[in-house]
This record gives sequence, C-alpha cells and structure tokens, in this order.
Amino acid sequence: MKFFLSIIFVLFTYVETSSTDNEIVWHTDFEDAKTVAKKEKKNILIYFTGSDWCSPCKKLKTDLFDTNDFKQISKKFTLLYVDIPRNHDLISGDQMAHNKKLLSQFNKKGVFPLFKIVKSSEKIVDEYSGYSMNGDVSYHLDFFRKNQ
Repeated sequence: MKFFLSIIFVLFTYVETSSTDNEIVWHTDFEDAKTVAKKEKKNILIYFTGSDWCSPCKKLKTDLFDTNDFKQISKKFTLLYVDIPRNHDLISGDQMAHNKKLLSQFNKKGVFPLFKIVKSSEKIVDEYSGYSMNGDVSYHLDFFRKNQ
C-alpha cells in the first residue's frame, strides 16, 4: 500500500511541476518586474494592450500568447502586462494610473499592441508594434528571439 501511495505521490508531483513550468507569468507592477528581471538577469518584455477595444490585441491572445512557441520564449523574459482598457471597471484606479504612467514613459505615441523590451535599468532595447490579425506571428517570435 505504501508503495502504491508513493507512486501516486510521485506522479502527482510530476504533473503539478509540469503544469507550473508551462504557465506564463505576467507582472502588472513595473517595480516588481524590474526586481525580478534584475535578480534573474533577464530583459523585461512590456506588452501594451487595450484588452477590451483593440482587436489586434485580442487576437494576439490566441494567435501568439496561447502557443507553445511563446510559452518557451516567455521564459527568457520578465513579462509586464500594461492594459489601457476603455472600460475602467476592468482594472483598479491605481492600476490605471500606474499603466498610464508607463504609457507616457514607454509608449508616448499610444500604439497598440506594442511590445517594448527594456533592461531592469529601464534602458530601452527594442520595440515592435502592430499585428495584421492573419494568424502569422512569425515576425513577433523572431523579434522576441532576437532580443532574448
């Protein structure tokens, strides 16, 4: 019986570890993202989105973020999600103020979707904007790979 329970425990632990390894973790606080990036020696990938009004942003969810390619690439970055929704009930007032501050600092033209890669020191490395919504995310993936 102990042997059987040990096998079940090992299998459960393996499944639990496997599922958490594949999770994509998006930070919403820039200071937290900088701390993690510095500690892990990674660049920060900032994603500017209008989650409730930007059609290309919505389409990127399934075409890019839900793919195994992105899941693997995301491990090379500290991810920061900056949402500027029109429906202000989707995020708190504090989060909206935080996101607008980041918008004015890193996305002055208000382009959506926008990917900005920065160092933990806030030095800008590169950026990529837009999505044609045709299902081809190879340009995005190439951009991420180039800046890992």
